[in-house]
Amino acid sequence: MDNLIVDRRDLAFLLHELLQVESLTSAPRYADHSRATFDAAIDSALRIAMQAFAPHNRATDVDEPRFDGERVSVAAPIGPALRAFADAGFTAATFDYEDGGMQLPRSVANACWSVFKGAAIAIDTYSTLSIGVANMLQAFGSESQKQRYLKPLLAGRFFGTMVLTEPQAGSSLADIRAQAMPRPDGLYAIKGHKVFITAGDHELGENIVHLVLARLPDAPAGVKGLSLFICPKFRLDGGQRNDVALAGLIHKLGSRGTTSAMLNFGERGDCVGELLGAPNQGLRCMFRMMNEARINVGLSASMLAYTGYLHALAYARERVQGRPDLRSLAVPIVRHADVRRMLLAQKCIAQGGLALCLFGAWLSDRHEVAASDSQRADAQALLDLLTPVIKAWCSFHGTAANSLAIQVHGGYGYTREYPVEQFFRDNRLNSIHEGTDGIQALDLLGRKVGDGLGMSALGREIAHTVAAGRALDDATLAAHAHALDQAWRELEQTTRVLLQAQAGDARVALAHASVYLDAFGHTAIAWMWLRQAVLAQPQARGAEAGFYRGKLAAAHFFFTHELPKTGPQHQLLRSLDPALVALDDAWL
Repeated sequence: MDNLIVDRRDLAFLLHELLQVESLTSAPRYADHSRATFDAAIDSALRIAMQAFAPHNRATDVDEPRFDGERVSVAAPIGPALRAFADAGFTAATFDYEDGGMQLPRSVANACWSVFKGAAIAIDTYSTLSIGVANMLQAFGSESQKQRYLKPLLAGRFFGTMVLTEPQAGSSLADIRAQAMPRPDGLYAIKGHKVFITAGDHELGENIVHLVLARLPDAPAGVKGLSLFICPKFRLDGGQRNDVALAGLIHKLGSRGTTSAMLNFGERGDCVGELLGAPNQGLRCMFRMMNEARINVGLSASMLAYTGYLHALAYARERVQGRPDLRSLAVPIVRHADVRRMLLAQKCIAQGGLALCLFGAWLSDRHEVAASDSQRADAQALLDLLTPVIKAWCSFHGTAANSLAIQVHGGYGYTREYPVEQFFRDNRLNSIHEGTDGIQALDLLGRKVGDGLGMSALGREIAHTVAAGRALDDATLAAHAHALDQAWRELEQTTRVLLQAQAGDARVALAHASVYLDAFGHTAIAWMWLRQAVLAQPQARGAEAGFYRGKLAAAHFFFTHELPKTGPQHQLLRSLDPALVALDDAWL
């Protein structure tokens, strides 16, 4: 089976040339590792993804989960694939050796996980959620909770979910109504109805560990009154059902092999949960998992864009259609300028998005191993700033890349005989996952840019890259460096205008937050591409000239076709156009 998941050479370039992850081995935690061990982990992940995940991607789409009134069944290949994932150690990739983990840096672990997302996102989602729950237990769990829940999660015996959404609340977590009543034994009786719970019920493991947001009787109103509870599907003291009832399965547009559940907690008054973390600190705890999940969503979107791009590229090289003139033979469609435009656009989104996602993971590593408090603070500020961009920009534009992959296939792309239409449907879900793209935009403009710490840190990084681009004896890169410098200055000015406006009429200032995030994302991706181009330029005449010239071609395309789009966006944003706020509903 050909590898149409990711360009392995590109993954090596991003990790070892762009991020220089081997430098992390100077930290005591990663001292046992080397480039060889990092590469071995990635190669192992890619081999399992190609053997146990990718061949079954279509099967998970066609054979959707079923509920017969008692049990949920899923496509047969999902269980063995997840077993292979866990047995190879990837559930515990970032955990300590003592916990059975690989003790990998997060940037390398994300590179490993990325290939499973590109291979079969519907299978990968079960493991991704379990990793998130394991991280929550590691961070906030008691020793008893870690012993009882963490070990079987890392071994792949238990699976996990995050349980937030309720029918009346949607994304408005302040309106959550689920209740947690204290019991005499120190546990809690949980009662409530939750919807859209990804991986909420199945028979893939011995148990499912639900992390549920609910309210204690004396909790304050709003999000400050939410606590987090561990509610297993089966109780650990005897194995009986824990009064977590499946009300039904939801059948979504994409990622069809992953169950999406409506769950009733405490229908019979016998759902028992235990507090995770401190009372009324549930959202603070949950945001740790949600922020990790937002990086994962961006990574998923970028990898679905990536596999779509590779499928489209392979098709364009094979499909013979059209000719330069009447006297010529028909040529592969990759020779046509408009097809090349669509392929380069996909490459820019997929490889640029993946670079930004891995940089976000690298910032987590940097925060952990930084030699000084200022370096640690910069890493955290940058990660906080970029998280909503990674999630939303990659989700929106990743789906656009998949749309272009369909178009490259022509009429065949719109049929189910080719996988690109499934990639599009699977990716379309990412704009709603872990907070809608619009919520991410409000978070970015309404919260993250306000303190100036992240913006200052990012400005310093961009200035360093601009200087490196200008230092090379290359007129094209110098022009790109100038364009990035100007784009950043424009973004800074727009940010100042919008922050000042928030002090007056915040509704008007935030009305075009999604446009702001898009302009921000384009600027960040341009930075990623200039960084890659600066590394590629000296190698463009060497033994791997084709690979490096491909990087330069993609960077040129992004700077000439994509970054200029931010100009009109800044004009709109600075105009503080109140039309969306003043609009009468009757006019819609």
